[in-house]
Amino acid sequence: MKVKSTIYAIVIMLLGCNSDQKNEEVVSQNNIDKESKTSLIDYVNPLMGTDSAFDLSNGNTYPAIATPWGMNFWTPMTSKMGDGWTYKYDENTIRGIKQTHQPSPWINDYAAFSFMAITGDLKYKEEERASWFSHKAEIVKPNHYKVYLADYDIVAEVSPTERAAHFRFTFPEAKQSYIMLDAFFKGSMVKIIPEERKIIGYCRNNSGGVPDNFHNYFVAQFDKDFEVNHTWGDEWKLLENSLENKGEHVGAIIGFKTKKGEKVHIKVASSFISPEQAQLNLNREIGTDTFEQTKIKAKQAWEKELNRIKIEDDNVDNIKTFYSCLYRVLLFPRKFYEFNEKNEILHYSPYNGKVLPGYMFTDNGFWDTFRAVFPFFNMMYPELNGKIMKGLANTYKESGWLPEWASPGHRDCMIGSNSAPIIADAFLKGIPDIDTETLFEAILKNATTSEGRPLSNGNEIRSVGREGIDYYNKLGYVPYDVKINENAARTLEYAYADFTIAKMAEKLGKKEVANTFYKRSQNYKNLFDPSTKLMRGKNVDGSFQTPFNPLKWGDAFTEGNSLHYTWSVFHDIEGLIQLMGGKTEFEKQLDNVFEMPPEFDASYYGFTIHEIREMQIVNMGNYAHGNQPIQHMIYLYNYANVPYKTQEKIREVLTKLYSATPDGYCGDEDNGQTSAWYVFSALGFYPVTPGVDQYVIGSPLFKKATIILENGNEFIISASNNSKQNVYVQSASLNNVVYNNSYLNFDTIQQGGELNFMMGKVPNKDWANTDEAVPYSLSKVK
Repeated sequence: MKVKSTIYAIVIMLLGCNSDQKNEEVVSQNNIDKESKTSLIDYVNPLMGTDSAFDLSNGNTYPAIATPWGMNFWTPMTSKMGDGWTYKYDENTIRGIKQTHQPSPWINDYAAFSFMAITGDLKYKEEERASWFSHKAEIVKPNHYKVYLADYDIVAEVSPTERAAHFRFTFPEAKQSYIMLDAFFKGSMVKIIPEERKIIGYCRNNSGGVPDNFHNYFVAQFDKDFEVNHTWGDEWKLLENSLENKGEHVGAIIGFKTKKGEKVHIKVASSFISPEQAQLNLNREIGTDTFEQTKIKAKQAWEKELNRIKIEDDNVDNIKTFYSCLYRVLLFPRKFYEFNEKNEILHYSPYNGKVLPGYMFTDNGFWDTFRAVFPFFNMMYPELNGKIMKGLANTYKESGWLPEWASPGHRDCMIGSNSAPIIADAFLKGIPDIDTETLFEAILKNATTSEGRPLSNGNEIRSVGREGIDYYNKLGYVPYDVKINENAARTLEYAYADFTIAKMAEKLGKKEVANTFYKRSQNYKNLFDPSTKLMRGKNVDGSFQTPFNPLKWGDAFTEGNSLHYTWSVFHDIEGLIQLMGGKTEFEKQLDNVFEMPPEFDASYYGFTIHEIREMQIVNMGNYAHGNQPIQHMIYLYNYANVPYKTQEKIREVLTKLYSATPDGYCGDEDNGQTSAWYVFSALGFYPVTPGVDQYVIGSPLFKKATIILENGNEFIISASNNSKQNVYVQSASLNNVVYNNSYLNFDTIQQGGELNFMMGKVPNKDWANTDEAVPYSLSKVK
């Protein structure tokens, strides 16, 4: 049954003395009752993507109970300590609710500790204390998690702030009720202070990317006297009537009698800087607030951001999916900075271990997020992205390198040099207050040397900088036969990064640098094999790799095959079209990916990796939307003057591969990228080429969407006669003027206005089918 829902937006303005503090303060008490008539947070399902496993990802997400871009998230644990799949939808027991900073199960967590409540006989080991629960007795919202712990007749709840959280446990009548703080492994300390109703301590667990002095200091303030005080030490050794413990893995237990329905609250905060800073974070962000006040403030923080885009449509399921995806886009990168007693911004550096002034953000893989997440920030959140750019400049100053995968410091994961398009796109879009000199120096360093890269556990972090850069700059490609894996993928990504460097250099007036990198951006041509019309690994002597199987995943490519990576020429699709022999042949090659069976060669990995399986099972040929390399591909039909094929396939992906359900993604969500694809595509356009001031048009999903921009303007996308069947653009108008281009300019959106589409069930093959109507390509520039 479909219920017509018109979603109205409000913009909640936060009050403050300066712009930084205005954005960081929680909503004031005066705003507690000023809630939106329509709560968009109710459309968000944080369980979307949680029905996942190592061998098949439906998102590989966990329910993040957090504020947008918060320093700390909270999540229930169904899995054991250290398991990257911390919450599995099909598991039946919960062993605690933990503070988490995990960006991906493959990267895993750091600085985690948890709370659990029980009644009856004391059970504190994680397997023994676990309680059965049901999703039927679970409430999961971005601002509030609530679950019934059936084994103990306890209701557990948590609501977040940026650096703190508020717990509420509702107990039955019991002579023995306990709350325990598990400080986790890899080094921890707890201290119970009964006279202050407080537990303090630290945890040091991590999965890499931290200096030797890394600590997460926590403070937990209770509102009930402690009658029992225990700790446990290494190997779960219980120390009764003890107040302090320190070791590899320690925890604290406090106990008391409870009445039926008695509520016990914990206000908890943490800091990467010091115990004193943790207390300051708690005082500032929660203070004397009640649990309900904390919950409402977190709700308002989400409503403020979700209301930046208002949707009007009669398909509630699509609305739920849209806002569930938008929630994911607004989680990462996380704020890794704090405010001292003077309200000055400072951060613990995960690169050199010092406490330094200024911004720092982390938990992001740029191989994923350069594609759509950061373009979304440039469109919607230029002020935020300006702060992220300051954080990137600080990373370079503190480590000597730009991050490519940070969690919290440099991590050896994925390939490419994708900090360059992120920085260049921000600069070219006019993001304010960028340290241009430092960041341009940093991206040039990435493009010229790989010497002196940082170490992790004594090993060089090869994902920082450019692996194979000397070969690339000399030969124009990274060779297949020099023991550098994923060489063809690296070449293609370096070439695109070089294009963005050239664009930035050109705007800076550095003509010689621009010319050098424009030339290098053509290096993609060195891997094009005319005999197969596909990208192919090339040996150091100039010969192509043999044998060559375009269905082989990995090897010369990254989590994909040649059919996927051939299209990774974001900046010069026209040049790729020419290599393939023209638009007709280009169109056939695109069609072939969808029309062929989902065959694959997994021999490089030795088993069928989950990305392959996710391609295989969705019945879209060799199109692998569940992974990033091919996510822009459908939009390339526009460049071949057949935008109706883009429209058809975009709508299929939007409605077939996404839903606001536990199995709602078709592969890893990845720090907001797969969600950002949905958000952009549902609006009707997508940033195929970050670094260029255009978006490529697809098929808008909703009847009307209103984007409220940071500059105060509104841009409206309306789609007359839109429906499940009417997926094709018949005509378009921009501000009441006929519009026949299959792209949309960045400035057009920022200036505000309305783009209207007339939709129909039959393709209009005449719309936007001229050479002048297609999006930007470097080869088209005169």
